[in-house]
Amino acid sequence: MTPKEKVLACIKGEPLKEYVNQFEYLKLVFDPATLFAMGQVQKGGTWLNGWGVRMLFPEYVPGMFPDTSEEYVVIKDITKWKETVHMPRTEFTEEEWAPAVEMVNAIDREQYFVAPFIAPGIFEKLHYLMGMEECMINFYDEPEAMHELIDYLVEYELKLAREVIDHIHPDALFHHDDWGSQKSSFISPEMFDEFILPAYEKIYGYWKANGVQLLIHHSDSYGANLVPSMIKMGIDIWQGCMYGNNIPELVKTYGGQISFQGGIDNGKVDRPDWTKEELEEEVRKVIREVDSRNYFIPATVMGEPGSVFPGVYDYITDVIRAVNSGSKVVAEENKDVTKPMTHFEK
Repeated sequence: MTPKEKVLACIKGEPLKEYVNQFEYLKLVFDPATLFAMGQVQKGGTWLNGWGVRMLFPEYVPGMFPDTSEEYVVIKDITKWKETVHMPRTEFTEEEWAPAVEMVNAIDREQYFVAPFIAPGIFEKLHYLMGMEECMINFYDEPEAMHELIDYLVEYELKLAREVIDHIHPDALFHHDDWGSQKSSFISPEMFDEFILPAYEKIYGYWKANGVQLLIHHSDSYGANLVPSMIKMGIDIWQGCMYGNNIPELVKTYGGQISFQGGIDNGKVDRPDWTKEELEEEVRKVIREVDSRNYFIPATVMGEPGSVFPGVYDYITDVIRAVNSGSKVVAEENKDVTKPMTHFEK
């Protein structure tokens, strides 16, 4: 089976002889609009993203994050958000689109899904703009203003989607938005359904109505209580599902409605002192306990194919390959690992 056929069998509950191996089925592509909104991403540096948010990306952390200290926060008063929040541009020249189009044209679509990498999502944009604490408070104290701001962010996402679809015609979407900590969702399912669910029903509904067959949502967090809402949004694969969500129970309860990619928590294995023995033990343990080739894709929970510390992602790929072949021994290094064009490596 091709990687594309294998993941479709996985999420449809069809017979499979192998586990889908991490991101093997997906080719990720960055578009110029997303890159413009993200800003100049450089490890060890700071910059302003397209929304005017000051971003930080220290060495040896999984990803960038906003500096929402008082002197830098974009929204100081949610009732006056229109004065400081300005939508980044989404229209770019054909020359600016050329690198993404060229990359897509080189991908074998019979083998792989082509997916734009969209980040950050609606919830993350909210707390990027005002800070996490203020964001939480504003859901309670200023719901009308929050709904207005969310509608504005949805408007941006739909403009972005139209441009991406028109230029690269993706058949999948890889969309980031972290919705929880390791122990709980950031907001209750009831509040999530009031503010976040309607936004994604519009966004994901648009992508699916325009040719996207597979919708993968990244949230490396606890989110088991939000799975019914994920299903309503149309998510096919929750990528980043940490093992603390009780993946065996999720597969049993929701398999056939949504699938789960993750289980191998980076916090456990992606360390400077990692060893092959410890990685292999953790990977085989997770696969053994979930015990399902359908509705489950063993993988790290990081939001792209890669790892903070070199070699971790590649070796986990090798372990899963050994499991698929029935081998008790991991073969020598295999460099045939599917990786995206990543802006973070530029």
